[in-house]
Formats: sequence, structure tokens, C-alpha cells
Amino acid sequence: MHQNRLDGKFWTAMLIFGLMGQVAWVVENMYFNVFIYKMFHASASDISVMVMASAVVAALTTILMGAVSDKLGQRKAFMSVGYLIWGLSIVFFAYIKSVALTIVMDCVMTFFGSTANDAAYNAWLTDRGDETNRGKIEGFNSMMPLVSILVVFGGFMGFDLNQASSWKTIYYIIGLVTSLIGILGFFLIEDSPALKRETAPLGSTILYSFRPSTCLENGLLYRVLLCFAVFGISIQIFMPYLIIYYEQSLGMANYVLIMAPAILLAAAVTAFYGRVIDRLGFFRSIWPVLAMLCTGYILLYFCRATIPVFIGSLLMMTGYLTGMAVFGAKIRDCIPDNRSGQFQGVRIIGQVLIPGVIGPAIGSAVLRNAELIFNNDGTTSFLPNQNIFLAALAVAIILGVMLLPLRRKA
Repeated sequence: MHQNRLDGKFWTAMLIFGLMGQVAWVVENMYFNVFIYKMFHASASDISVMVMASAVVAALTTILMGAVSDKLGQRKAFMSVGYLIWGLSIVFFAYIKSVALTIVMDCVMTFFGSTANDAAYNAWLTDRGDETNRGKIEGFNSMMPLVSILVVFGGFMGFDLNQASSWKTIYYIIGLVTSLIGILGFFLIEDSPALKRETAPLGSTILYSFRPSTCLENGLLYRVLLCFAVFGISIQIFMPYLIIYYEQSLGMANYVLIMAPAILLAAAVTAFYGRVIDRLGFFRSIWPVLAMLCTGYILLYFCRATIPVFIGSLLMMTGYLTGMAVFGAKIRDCIPDNRSGQFQGVRIIGQVLIPGVIGPAIGSAVLRNAELIFNNDGTTSFLPNQNIFLAALAVAIILGVMLLPLRRKA
């Protein structure tokens, strides 16, 4: 098979847009939770509602804007303009004073972020790759979430997150850098030469990936997406509470120094694993991933000392990242040519909406009777406990059972 070679301009654009997009999402998915926890003493249910609302908006936006980008035959414009406005919306968080307003503004920001990243950027990656290099592309792309966590951890080390002034500075920095990336996109991004405008009416384009006939024609894609959703549910049970768990429940004030090596190692393994995916295919490469993830959960459930928590976090993070790569590569392989924008909607339902609604709800239920601590102003805050990892492990085992019927098809 002819190797599809991608030039340095593609890899540069992918690195910049992929990394900065994930930095912005890390701030939303992990640090908005810390923000409302520290500034407004948010409850577990507050955090759950914010994550779920954002997931719903992300899904609806991606369904609509992915189809629109297909209709117009454009990825570059949506990525560049989207990142520019996305960054400006992040700046507005510097002036927010309540949980409710944070949730509303999070949904506004998610609209622009999902347009730029979930719809346009992911469609662009699908357009530019093929079956000869998707594992490699996904290996590097799937590194971005944890590399971005490392960037954010390192960048936040000099800030006192108990002070409102620190959050204002953070939102200004990340917002303006995200906007700058959008401007760079006008010079870096190149749409695929094979990308063509969709001639069907917009309504038909939006609904295409939801038609029963489309589901039947692309049955493997939808089966893999369902498994991906369960994988995401497992992750989202604990992820919204992870930093709070490290810092508050385990008392790891230096959790950044502990987690940084784990993140670097997990990212390196994921980059290597992309080549394994290309060589072995989906089914044979998913099982080591699931084994690492489950082993990490078990260690995090039973252990509280620094070294075993580090090892458990390393295995959990490596399983998470490599799992994203394995599922991402297979999903892109299954998407029909010239329809990648239209299928970003169903992808985001599997990757974000279902996990973002069900996962935090399970996590919130598990933490319903969590221990409470008293703050200096007389209010209380909850302490996440290790049961979130036990619940995540149970869902991962269910995923293993669901993967078995795919043996002959993937």
C-alpha cells in the first residue's frame, strides 16, 4: 500500500492546534472544577452539572458545525476563526463571580471551542490521514491531553489558586494565547486537496450520520463508537475530581511534581504505541490498553502513599491516552471519504456527550456521602474518595465484555 507522507507544515499545525486546544480543554475540564471548588465552594453536584451541560453543548455544536464545514468544504476558516473567538471567550472568565455564571459561560465557550476543535480540527485530521498513517497521527494527537496537563500544571505552579487574582491572570494568558493560535492558523493550515463541498441540503447533511441506513452501512463504526463511549464513561467518573482528590484527599500539595514524570512517560508510550496500532490493528492493540487502565485503577483505589499512587497514575494515564489513540484511529478509518465533518457529531456523542453526562453523574452518586471539611468562612466542601476509581474499574470491565464481539470485525 502506498504510504501517505505528510509534510512538516502538517505536523507543526497539528502540534500547535492540538496542544493549545487541549490546554484550553484542560482548563475547562479539570481546572474550572477547581476554580468553582476553591472560589465558590461548589458541591460535587455543581461540578457534575457543569460537566454535563458542557458535554451537551459540545455535542450539539459539533453535529451542526461539522455538517456546515462539510457543506462549505472548509476546515481552515472554522479552525482559525474558531480558535480566535474561543480564546476571547476564555478571557471573560476573569470576571465571573458565581457558580451559575461559570456554568453558563462554560457553555458559551464550549460552542466556540467545539466548532474549532471538535468539529473542524478533528475533521481536518481525518481528511489529511489514511489507513497507512492514522495510528501514527492518533498516537501523537492522543499525547496532547496529558502533555497539555503537564503544560498547565507547570504553568500554574507559580500561582496561588486560592486567590481570585491568580485565576484572572491565568484566564488572560490562556485566552490570548489561544486567540494567537487562531491567527497563526491562517498561515499554517492547509485543507486537504480532496476536500469538496457537500452538495446536499444542510438539513440532510446534518442528519446524514443519524439515518438508520447510514448506521447499517457503517455498522462497525457505530459499534466502535459505543465502546468508545463506555471507555469515556469510565474516565469521566473520576477525571472531574482528580486534582481535588490528589490535593485535598491525599494531601499532596506537590502533586504537580509527582504527576509530571508520570505524564511525560505516558505521553512517550502513547507516541510509540501509535506505530503498534498501525501494525496490529484495533482489536489486538486495545487489550494491553485496557489492562493498563484497570491496573492503574486498582492501585489508585487501594493505595495512598506517594510511590504506588505515582505508579497507579502512570498506568491510568497511559491506558487513557493509548485508549484514545486506539479508538480514534479506528473511528477515523471507518468514516467514509469526504464526510468527515458530518460524522464528527456522532463521534462527539460517543467521545464527549455520553461520557460527559453519565460519567460525572456516576461520580457524583458515588461521592454523595463523601466526607465534608469546613472552610475558613464557615462553609463546607466535599472530599473525593477512592471509590471513584472502583466505579471506573467496574465500567472498564463492562467495556472488556463489550469488545469481545468485535474480534472478527476489527
